[in-house]
Amino acid sequence: MIFHSSKEWTVTVAHILGFPRIGAKRELKAAVESFWRGELPESELLKVGRDLRCKHWQWQRDAGLDFVTAGDFAWYDSVLQTLAHLGCVPGRFGFDLRALTLPQYFTLARGDANHPAMEMTKWFDTNYHYLVPEWSSDTRFDGGVEWLIEEVTQAKELGHPVKVALLGPLTLLYLGKIKSGLSHKLDLLPHLIPAYQRLLARLKVLGVSWVQIDEPILGLELDKRWLDAFQPTYKTLASMAPGIVLATYFESVAEHAAMLKSLPVAGIHLDLVRGPGQLAAFLDGYPESKILSLGTVDGRNIWRTDLDAALALLKPAHEHLGERLWISASCSLQHVPVDLAHEKTLDAEIRSWLAFAVQKLDEIAALKRGLVQGTEAIAPALEASRKAATSRKSSRRVRSDAVKRRIDALSERDTCRPSSFAARIQKQRARLKMPLLPTTTIGSFPQTPEIRQARAAFKKGRIAEPAYLEAMRTEIRHAVARQEALGLDVLVHGEAERNDMVEYFGEQLQGFAFTENGWVQSYGSRCVKPPIIYGDVERPAPMTVEWTRYAQSLTRKPMKGMLTGPITMLQWSFVRDDQAREQTALQIALALRNEVLDLERAGTAIIQIDEPALREGLPLKKRDWSQYLDWAVRAFKLVSSGVADETQIHTHMCYAEFNDILAAIAALDADVITIETSRSDMELLEGFGEFRYPNEIGPGVYDIHSPRVPDAGEMLKLLEKAARVIPLERLWVNPDCGLKTRGWPETEAALARMVEAARSMRARAATREHRAA
Repeated sequence: MIFHSSKEWTVTVAHILGFPRIGAKRELKAAVESFWRGELPESELLKVGRDLRCKHWQWQRDAGLDFVTAGDFAWYDSVLQTLAHLGCVPGRFGFDLRALTLPQYFTLARGDANHPAMEMTKWFDTNYHYLVPEWSSDTRFDGGVEWLIEEVTQAKELGHPVKVALLGPLTLLYLGKIKSGLSHKLDLLPHLIPAYQRLLARLKVLGVSWVQIDEPILGLELDKRWLDAFQPTYKTLASMAPGIVLATYFESVAEHAAMLKSLPVAGIHLDLVRGPGQLAAFLDGYPESKILSLGTVDGRNIWRTDLDAALALLKPAHEHLGERLWISASCSLQHVPVDLAHEKTLDAEIRSWLAFAVQKLDEIAALKRGLVQGTEAIAPALEASRKAATSRKSSRRVRSDAVKRRIDALSERDTCRPSSFAARIQKQRARLKMPLLPTTTIGSFPQTPEIRQARAAFKKGRIAEPAYLEAMRTEIRHAVARQEALGLDVLVHGEAERNDMVEYFGEQLQGFAFTENGWVQSYGSRCVKPPIIYGDVERPAPMTVEWTRYAQSLTRKPMKGMLTGPITMLQWSFVRDDQAREQTALQIALALRNEVLDLERAGTAIIQIDEPALREGLPLKKRDWSQYLDWAVRAFKLVSSGVADETQIHTHMCYAEFNDILAAIAALDADVITIETSRSDMELLEGFGEFRYPNEIGPGVYDIHSPRVPDAGEMLKLLEKAARVIPLERLWVNPDCGLKTRGWPETEAALARMVEAARSMRARAATREHRAA
């Protein structure tokens, strides 16, 4: 390996690891969905991508960054994009790896009539979802699309100095799943490395001087075999690559400092927001041949950077490294909204506390100038930073004495149901009178254009509140009637009035603020607008009771009350960083507890408290899990434990690996849990069986994130698999997740087949029982 010589580092470098690709106004989402509907030709979709990259690169240069970052763009998902670059998409689709088309790429993500979509799960401890690579002895790393080469060429033609971002080979292998024929994922490494070599060599020919290779698995607790793979892997890659900056983020990697410093790479990136204490381990004996990139601007939250504190952290590194210091955000900025400039109605005081991706570019550049030119050069930026910090600390809207008193008064009995599950379930069955394998849905039904138009018109003052309420009641009547016609056993009101499962509740809670355009990508074209938790959380009034009461008046069947749980509210918001997350979670839990009790008083027999983000909040290192799970479980039980035995509590979790936290899931003590299992072909359910999960469970029998509608026979096979793991009397039948992103025709078709599958399974069970008698 021949390192870049020190003369190439003429100045301290400011750069980013990645930028949000969706566009400030969700331009990519609109274009991709239009392309899926057949309304936008591929040429126009490609133009939208080029225009967005052009704009984002120009912002980076205008802010004063030394490189633009290419390779952070993806049409659906960055992991899938990497598979496409390397020519290793799942072979079961039968696509030509050397000539993968854009429609085929989307089929990998969304599935079609003949192919279930690739499995999807959470990206580390974020709310971003990636598509899971599928590994087998037949996996080939052959060919690959030209998209990255085209992006780099575009940036260079625009006159930009380019740094390319790539997902690293070891993280790519680690995040995949073995489907067949392999004893270990690393068995594929000798076949994967040549594909990376080919790609890196092409980038070098294009004149790319620096490649950022992301290896976030270094923040996990890796065993020796994985750690031992880094040295030979990067020795091989570095021999024909541009200068490699190995990027770590989301956690401290101090325990790997010696290994990382010894790697034959040109530099290392550290996340000093998540791991500020790791810097000393790297500065001690840091090689003179390497640059060190430090992320001191938070890439995952929206609070303004305390520039004084960041400079204090960076100065010792600058004194030690000089021009070998690079300055960046902690991780890619894809986890924050694009531009605060589009927020015209946000409270001015709260707005002054915030920084979105564009503003974070300015913060990174200011930190570089402050180090290189002195703090006088950034005096206005420092003054604004100090003013925001003082305003936030002293604001009266941040603290509530009433909330503090209520938190201080909590006791253990506030988090315990009156009786055991075994006792409760008998009372609930007597009340609900459910058949074997009861059918239900997860909560939401399609958010039709009519619903969105009515909500937009109401928000803009074009229709009065009575007209809006009647429009929503009409949608609820339709949803209830359709469920009755389909023969579902437990109904939902469909959530027509809800814009988002977190935002809807946050809008009615004190301590939350909301943006107009604060969108971030969750998966594919799905974007969410996380609330901002800036202060103590309280519930001024009931939030869902009247909607649920109205829906229940339309049917004799049980109507579920639908709430988002405290951990999901926490995880899917931008959370205040001036107190422990545990305290904020408990505040949210107390507010939701009031709602649960009001629903029960209104006669609601089943209340669902969704916690899809429970696992997402896990610290990356297992040694830190127990502390988090203790307070997360406590927060959930604080919401659910005030009700009587006869009231059935449900929860829902999706798109994550649950098997390593089953004890915590059982400790939630929900009467029924519904989980996503169809994309994994019921693999996720096996852990519940091995654990002997004691309560009732509804494994999802079809994937709602794909437009594909499976037939009843396919769902029946999944139910048969489930019945081999969980006794029939404890099984429920439901989709994987909520149905708001789907259309009514496919929703009704899929649910009709789901009900058919459940009835077939009941009939088989009745036949077996009759024969046994």
